[in-house]
Amino acid sequence: MQFDANPDFDSRRSAVLGRGGMVATSQPLAVAAGLEVLRAGGNAADAAVATAAALNVTEPTSTGIGGDCFALYYDAKSKRVTALNGSGRAPQNLSLDLLDKQGFGGGIPTFHAHSVTVPGAAAGWCDTVEKLGRLDMAAVLAPAIRLAEEGFPVAPLTAYFWGRGAERQLSQAPNGGELMLDGRAPRSGEIFHNPGLAKTFRALAEGGKAAYYQGAIAEAIAQVVQQAGGVMTVDDLAGHQSEWPEPISTDYRGYRVWECPPNGQGLAALLGLNILEGYDVAGMDALGVERLHLMIEAMRLAFADTRWFAADPATNPAQLEALLDKGYAAQRRALIDPQRASVDQQHGSPTSSSDTVYLTVVDGDGNACSFINSNYQGFGTGIVPQGWGFTLQNRGQGFDLDPAHPNGLAPGKRPYHTIIPAMITHADSDDLFASYGVMGGFMQPQGHLQVAAALIDDGLDPQQALDRPRFCNEDGRAGGAVAIEEGVPAEVVDQLSAMGHTMKPTSGLARATFGRGQVILRDAESGVLWGGSDPRADGLAMSV
Repeated sequence: MQFDANPDFDSRRSAVLGRGGMVATSQPLAVAAGLEVLRAGGNAADAAVATAAALNVTEPTSTGIGGDCFALYYDAKSKRVTALNGSGRAPQNLSLDLLDKQGFGGGIPTFHAHSVTVPGAAAGWCDTVEKLGRLDMAAVLAPAIRLAEEGFPVAPLTAYFWGRGAERQLSQAPNGGELMLDGRAPRSGEIFHNPGLAKTFRALAEGGKAAYYQGAIAEAIAQVVQQAGGVMTVDDLAGHQSEWPEPISTDYRGYRVWECPPNGQGLAALLGLNILEGYDVAGMDALGVERLHLMIEAMRLAFADTRWFAADPATNPAQLEALLDKGYAAQRRALIDPQRASVDQQHGSPTSSSDTVYLTVVDGDGNACSFINSNYQGFGTGIVPQGWGFTLQNRGQGFDLDPAHPNGLAPGKRPYHTIIPAMITHADSDDLFASYGVMGGFMQPQGHLQVAAALIDDGLDPQQALDRPRFCNEDGRAGGAVAIEEGVPAEVVDQLSAMGHTMKPTSGLARATFGRGQVILRDAESGVLWGGSDPRADGLAMSV
């Protein structure tokens, strides 16, 4: 049975309400995996990893254990937010000199083996469960293992992107056939089995992260990367570790918005909110010219800073305190012309006074986990370690090849990262307000800003906030195209064009540009959870 995979995006859904715990993500079967772990006694951290693993099975077009992950965790007892950086590093033998010698000085090809950085997701999953969870990895991974072994029906939007990935990556990459059916992508409704991925998860369940980074899996990763022209070694994999940095945050109208620090781009969302705070956007039409112009310009300024300052803090730490200072935001805000689009923007000089899946879980005790996992561009490189059922990311595309740039490629360095989870607490009480995120490359901090404004400035519920049409600065730069979603009035788009914005009306499946978000709000007094799931994906929010 086949149905048209091209949605009209005209259906309506309400926010989902519950009390005993909630999971929201882009695949219903992954939501079910998270709920199963909550019912088994797991907390938000356990359920988040269970959901991430099930997403690897059901949506390998976006995510997997061959990629990286980041997380924010809210502990209801201490009211503290903890950050996990599960991103990997460049191989020790990969350098700018080597790229020049091999003719790649102008840039690494998108799906080349040189773009494979050490996958951090496996360690990130294990470390999250060990430090923050209640169950063991065997219990957490059991639903995903079952899905991979018994097979699952492929969802419509996933089938569409699987087809694109089969053409772009899998058909060209070593062992890419492990993620195809008879040399093609599975169609919507077809059952797909992934015994190799089940074997990977069983190894992780039995041997922990060492089974991935020091055993047969590591050997298979190094072997296939080298076979494809890369330089990753088993020593690169064995040396990987997750990190637990201090999260960064800013106060926005009485709410504290949390992000992971660089090398992620969560800084851009906070910078944008700091700039936006100087305007009474609640008094403006949410889809009107004035508000959209200010939001677009705020994010362009935020990206100008983030593209320079967001790099591996081990080698190029950013001046985070100065960058997030409200006085610095006022300086940047003064650069916005309320009548015209900017034509040139540079990063500031602060001084001290500094493709992807997203999921969110809140458990019955009020703990929350905002979790994001990615291969980067769809299937990443499409390269599959033989027999293990997952693709390797192409996160090395995030490096700059200018040696003077803070984000310049260097051996053992982590690149600029697009994937970012977010969280909001009440500034006065530290109670949880929302665990949320919007995936999708450079859309992510823009989505964080737009959804936060919808929740805080406009008082929308999670589903209403996610349903609202969005804009996306496609490359974040002044003068760059601005994708604008169908639903924004045509006269508004015309007025923005007249102000100097290069507008790109976007509809249908191209709405993937605007990411896919998930939101769970928690009422601090009643404990009631309000969940929403992006209509641009196949998923949903569901309560225990």
